[in-house]
Amino acid sequence: MKLTEFYQEVARKADTPKVQINAADVSRVLSVMFDILEDLKPAEAFDLISKGLSSAAKRKR
Repeated sequence: MKLTEFYQEVARKADTPKVQINAADVSRVLSVMFDILEDLKPAEAFDLISKGLSSAAKRKR
C-alpha cells in the first residue's frame, strides 16, 4: 500500500454521515503525526504505535 492510498483509506473509514473527511485533511494530520513520531526516540515511537494498534484491536472486538 502506498502512503497516498493509506491516507485515502483512512479518509473513507473516518467519514460519517455528518462529517466528510477528505484525503487532503487526513494527509495534513497524519503528516504532523509522523513529524512528532520522528522526533521521538525509536523505542518511544514504536511504543506509541503499539498502543495505537492495541487500541484498534479492542475496538474491533
